[in-house]
Amino acid sequence: MEKKAVGKIAHFFPKISVAVVELTGELKVGDIISIEGPHGKVEQVVASMQIEKLVVPVATKGQSIGLKVLGRVHEKDVVYKS
Repeated sequence: MEKKAVGKIAHFFPKISVAVVELTGELKVGDIISIEGPHGKVEQVVASMQIEKLVVPVATKGQSIGLKVLGRVHEKDVVYKS
C-alpha cells in the first residue's frame, strides 16, 4: 500500500508524549500512520486526536491536532498515512 504525507510535526511534548500535527490531508481515528524524520520512525494506529482539547474522530487539511504518540518525534518530522 502506498503511503501519503498527511502532515508535519509542529511541536512535541515529551513529558506527556503528545505531538502537535499540522495537517495537509485528512486523518481519522483508526488510521495507520508513520512519523518519519532524520531521527527515526514511529509507526502506530491513531487511537485518539484532539483539537483544542476536544476529542474528534476526524480532522482535515489546515487543522492542527494533538496526537498521543508511542515514541519520541521531532519538529518537522513528516506524518504519513498508509
